[in-house]
Amino acid sequence: MKLLRFGPRGHEKPGLLDDQGIIRDLSAHINDLAGDHLSRDQLAGLAELDPASLPAVDASERLGPCVGHVGKFICIGLNYSDHAAETGAEVPAEPVLFNKWTSAICGPNDDVIIPRGSKKTDWEVELGVVIGTEARYVDESEAMNHVAGFCVINDVSEREFQLERCGNWDKGKGCDTFGPMGPWLVTPDEISNPHELAMWLEVDGKRYQNGSTNTMVYQVPFLISYLSRFMSLQPGDVISTGTPPGVGMGQKPQVYLQPGQRMRLGIEGLGEQSQNVIAEPGA
Repeated sequence: MKLLRFGPRGHEKPGLLDDQGIIRDLSAHINDLAGDHLSRDQLAGLAELDPASLPAVDASERLGPCVGHVGKFICIGLNYSDHAAETGAEVPAEPVLFNKWTSAICGPNDDVIIPRGSKKTDWEVELGVVIGTEARYVDESEAMNHVAGFCVINDVSEREFQLERCGNWDKGKGCDTFGPMGPWLVTPDEISNPHELAMWLEVDGKRYQNGSTNTMVYQVPFLISYLSRFMSLQPGDVISTGTPPGVGMGQKPQVYLQPGQRMRLGIEGLGEQSQNVIAEPGA
């Protein structure tokens, strides 16, 4: 299934995309695509519904982030061998963990705002993994049983805030609108191998990232098992698993986002996003 959320910001309703590309309203069956509604049993119940029996949604409706009420937004740094090489960093001996604040989450086609004082706002197309059932001290062999689905994430990053100022990476990762998520939450039955997916990102029609999840250093089952040693993963938590090469910081010379530009990105089988880049109002 391709599940989604639609409607005004903060008032999104759950839906699904049928085989004809029509959005269908699920709000008579669940109140949101969040929390316990992401369990395998709950998703199996939704899969039994006849999409044609569900109300159609106007195609002009805004798409919201494909998961509601996210508790933790966990990211993995330097997790693609070719991206680590372009930044001059060594592949880490263990996964590098950082957070994006949940206030960064926005819809897949919402505007991305360059924060005040930013000079180095960058892009990163990433595979998102959404947790469906609690995972705590999970064996790698059982990890995928805890996955509700996959989605596209743009890990927008302010490199000066992230790397050149005191503290950790988080301050450059969690600015408002720095976490476009969606368009869909795609259930695992539709993705035969999450480690063989083409992924790409363009700015103003120029393709900068053109990679594949097959260069991921630490794969999804390992990441879930690893994270579950340090925290319990709860339904609706999101893991953003790293980016392939082609980020602005890796260009020679470096290239960063400017107001008026447009990003477009996607992952095979998971859909596409598109964001206009705007300045912080009043900046």
